[in-house]
Amino acid sequence: MPDFLYFIDEILWGSVMIYLLLAAGIWFTFRTGFIQFRSLRRLSQNLKNSLSPQPGGLTSFQALCTSLAARVSSGNLAGVALAISAGGPGAVFWMWVTVIIGMATSFAECSLAQLFKEPDREGQFRGGPAWYMARGLGMRWMGVLFSIFLVVAYGLIFNSVQANSVAHALRFAFDCPEILAGGALAIASLLVMVTGIRGVARLMQWMLPAMAFLWVAASVAVTACHIEQLPEVFTLIVKSAFGWREATAGAMGYTLSQALTAGFQRGMFSNEAGMGSTPNAAAAAASWPPHPAAQGIVQMVGVFIDTIVICTASAMIVLLAGPPESHSNTAGIQLVQQALINLTGSWGAGFVALIVFLFAFSSIVVNYIYAENNLIFIHPDARKSRWVLRAGVALMVVLGSLLSLPLVWQLADVIMALMAITNLTAILLLSPIVMLIARDYLRQRKLGIQPVFNAARYPEISAQIAPGSWDDLPRQ
Repeated sequence: MPDFLYFIDEILWGSVMIYLLLAAGIWFTFRTGFIQFRSLRRLSQNLKNSLSPQPGGLTSFQALCTSLAARVSSGNLAGVALAISAGGPGAVFWMWVTVIIGMATSFAECSLAQLFKEPDREGQFRGGPAWYMARGLGMRWMGVLFSIFLVVAYGLIFNSVQANSVAHALRFAFDCPEILAGGALAIASLLVMVTGIRGVARLMQWMLPAMAFLWVAASVAVTACHIEQLPEVFTLIVKSAFGWREATAGAMGYTLSQALTAGFQRGMFSNEAGMGSTPNAAAAAASWPPHPAAQGIVQMVGVFIDTIVICTASAMIVLLAGPPESHSNTAGIQLVQQALINLTGSWGAGFVALIVFLFAFSSIVVNYIYAENNLIFIHPDARKSRWVLRAGVALMVVLGSLLSLPLVWQLADVIMALMAITNLTAILLLSPIVMLIARDYLRQRKLGIQPVFNAARYPEISAQIAPGSWDDLPRQ
């Protein structure tokens, strides 16, 4: 089984996914008029607007924190360490590249999710790739297929990845049995899952900023204590990214292919741009200003924060301690713990264990919300199915703490690729609508007026939009 998964993983990530992600990111960068760069000057205003509560959904800030809670996971620690182990320090460079192209892809998928969202029976907006596949493309079967992939990935496999990292971290730091770590994480997650999307969003808007700040502040402090090493670290990242590092003096050289593949895998697993997960949170927001592009721009911020800020914080700790020279069976999270121990002392292992527990807990809870959302797409009256899903999540958290690391990561890579291929196919087919949304938003900004989406201006798509989602807005 591991050999078969490794073979599939090599095919998908060795060629298909790399080219597809690059093509999609470059395509949407041009089609949206370089919106990830043009919107930077209004970044503070968009974040300020994201705090405004509106009827029918979460605030944009709550949606951003919810999506970030799924992104900011053990992958930001263990995944970064594994990427450096597998592809060398150059993998960090290619993770940074995924941000530039990923922001445009994230804008496309999150704007589409906002456009094609619909209110549920309780008045809460719901949407995501399954909805824009069904409404925008008229392919409900494609939405069902994507929903199945997402329920399996986010309800089961990815949660086992989170539990695996927590179990290894707690065992390394406190010699805590894996079954106890998995059980505690499963119980804590279940208690929050039952509060639904609104309850989870309210918790994440406070928890996410606090735990992210804690990790980044620790990395900044460690980096400041070793500031003289920074030029060497950045030089190493760039040289290794293009395969320029010589394999001499016992140091392992890495090829461009190794660095690029490892960087793209972990960069995408972390920031999730193009996977189709983040749109599930984006659609739940009632954006202000009331325009689909507004939520797309806010969610672009999440891609930047996740990879440039948090993943880089992890990378600095690993690289300052000396990058691992070969890919071993050591758990990725233990590489981070050992690095912090080398830099600060024995307390580092416990600190990393605490951080990864918080990251994994928030990620598991939001992963469940994503899975529940897509379960509702398949079967709107899914009350009994939700409890089956919750039980499945808890079971996979416990089992994930006991599974071997290579198997867990290989499963995650394969299911991530299948989700991304389905979602990227849909948003590329819907790229004319993405271009329409971006142009409409930028046109109103250029005129100096508050962007408001008027579906009546675009009869070619107004019939596809759900009643009650954009009907009652003021017109420009």
